[in-house]
Amino acid sequence: MTNLAPILQEYFTSYLNGQRAASPATISTYRDTWRLLLGFLAAQTGKPAHALELADVDEHRVTAFLDHLEQDRRNGIATRNLRLSGIKSVMAFQAPRSPERLDTISRIHAIPVKKRERPEVAYLDADQLEALLGAITTDTWTGRRDKMMFALSAQTGLRVSELISLRVTSLHLAPAAAHVTCTGKGRKQRTTPLTSATVTALDAYLDERAHRPGDALFPNPHGGPLSPDAIRQRLQIHAVAAAITRPELARMHITTHTLRHTAAMTFLTAGIDTTVIALWLGHESSATTNIYLHADMTIKQRALDRTRQPDTPTGIYRPEDRLLAWLKAL
Repeated sequence: MTNLAPILQEYFTSYLNGQRAASPATISTYRDTWRLLLGFLAAQTGKPAHALELADVDEHRVTAFLDHLEQDRRNGIATRNLRLSGIKSVMAFQAPRSPERLDTISRIHAIPVKKRERPEVAYLDADQLEALLGAITTDTWTGRRDKMMFALSAQTGLRVSELISLRVTSLHLAPAAAHVTCTGKGRKQRTTPLTSATVTALDAYLDERAHRPGDALFPNPHGGPLSPDAIRQRLQIHAVAAAITRPELARMHITTHTLRHTAAMTFLTAGIDTTVIALWLGHESSATTNIYLHADMTIKQRALDRTRQPDTPTGIYRPEDRLLAWLKAL
């Protein structure tokens, strides 16, 4: 019998971290996957986690584990698919070493990812963004930090992980080519230009930031970077305050990704090509950026107007008033 413990130890230390040089995000995701799976298998088999064997992992138990994630833990389909990917990766690693288990491993690999509906792109228009930023009180350091952080996010489209990774040295505010550098998804280095208004605000912010500990651009009280949960919590507080003047914001689930979408839609409505937006946002493919094309009805309307016959007025068709149509038909 093949024990799982040495397999996982070699996979995470020698293979994933050493040979593959996987990113910290991938390692933590796969680690958490197997922590959850081992706990589930221990409950199913009655064995302690350290005594589980490769034979205890089969397609039926993996499928039951995935159902457990969705039904009991209330995980979404994206999380379910990530967990499945982590399981398949370990199985693929072990396959050459356990030929007697190839049939079971192949059946685990045959478990399909679950398709999910693509959610609508949630973004703020210019007035809503102004209301959100305007609702952040700036009579405290925390408020001034938050306002700068979310203004930068809405201008650059940085992910929350990228915001967290920013250091004071990530900013380059030379007038000719002001920009911010960050390590994006997949450990790709990305450079994003800054507008003159953002540069002016950052200059003032950095003057005050210089008297704070640590080197994180947006620090917690101890000088370290804010956690994702802290950023989400701060944004939610300001969104609730903004909803007082803009009630529709109360019906929106505003996250840092909403601000990322806001930046993309701002570029798109300004006529910037989607390939440029893809580079700006750090998308792997420009095809990912096409979701913004589907979100903006004005772009679709302009495309429709360009296909009309010369004698047909542009705009949305609206039928004649029923009373006027009846009188016209008399």
